[in-house]
Amino acid sequence: MARVLELRSLDALEGYRLVWHRLWQETRRADFFLTYEWFVTYWRHFGLDKQMRVLLVESDREIVGIVPLVLITRPASWGQIRTLTYPLDDWGGFYGPVGATPTATLMAALRHVADSPRDWNILDLRWVDRTRTDGLRTPTAMQQVGMLPIAQPWMEYPVIELVGGWDTLQQARPAERRRETERQLRRLKERHDVRLVRHRPAGGRGRQDADPRWDLFNACVALAEKSWQGRQADGTTLAHAKTRDFLCDLHGTASQLGCVDMNVLYLDDQPAAYAYNYVHQGRVLGLRTGYDPDFRAECPGAALIRLMVEDSCRRGDVEIDLGPGRTRFKNDWANRLAVSYRYTYYSDSFRGRLLRLRRWWNDRFSSQEDILARRSA
Repeated sequence: MARVLELRSLDALEGYRLVWHRLWQETRRADFFLTYEWFVTYWRHFGLDKQMRVLLVESDREIVGIVPLVLITRPASWGQIRTLTYPLDDWGGFYGPVGATPTATLMAALRHVADSPRDWNILDLRWVDRTRTDGLRTPTAMQQVGMLPIAQPWMEYPVIELVGGWDTLQQARPAERRRETERQLRRLKERHDVRLVRHRPAGGRGRQDADPRWDLFNACVALAEKSWQGRQADGTTLAHAKTRDFLCDLHGTASQLGCVDMNVLYLDDQPAAYAYNYVHQGRVLGLRTGYDPDFRAECPGAALIRLMVEDSCRRGDVEIDLGPGRTRFKNDWANRLAVSYRYTYYSDSFRGRLLRLRRWWNDRFSSQEDILARRSA
């Protein structure tokens, strides 16, 4: 029978670093956001107002899976709302159990949550990849432990599938968009020396290729600060100090794991646009992009995406997730739309019942399209 260990501090978690790394390597469609390094850095930057609930599932004296959870307390008009959820905060697109046995892991972890004293009002499992990895695992497990969930689409992500290669991708795009993209790039090359620098270290564990290329990282930051992002007083842009420091702390460890994918477009040796991504097993996750407004008329961002996609095809990448929300450049390239889901259970406390009623009221008068538009904006 499975046993669940609940860890509530980084000191307790430290002893399971290697176990977590092994399970991450066994996880289907794993990405950088499911790593030990992501969680620890996230916690050091954003854990001050949260409580850790990392659940390790043990079977036959071996850890077979991990379900990282955090307890977040937020103020409301009728008091504090305590939410038990995944530690992602919309930095990435999808989240879930770590390990090769996600069904058994999630079932054991949720049974532990259901049987433990409830210091939370809401169990809110967001960012679930229902189509590609989860199926109905999450709502089924919640239901079987007595926590009937409310399901809701959470965010949508335009994705470029690259399995057929560059020629296949180009042929599938509308001819008008394809011609416009090639015309923009041709004109840009007529006026400038155009060069895409793409840095993707293989990692330091056994490969000895973990150069973080801080010069390129700093170029991405400088472009973000020069663009409209630099004028934002808050938010999660790379120009914002809190975000910059967080991603800077992650950059070195992501390089060690071979999960960094940096792209900088140079025009006459001057940085003009960037795309800062994470990558694992040929799946690229777009994190932050930007361009120098001095080159706005020449569409450097469009040129960067064009060259980056072609380069990914040459490298044998599987897909590029362009991040949440729809923009023109994303619509120009995406050939599939991925959707994350949210599964919510409200406790039987008075506050939990009030929250469930408010959720019902909001969903009653909103279409799924309206919900997705708000979440993906």
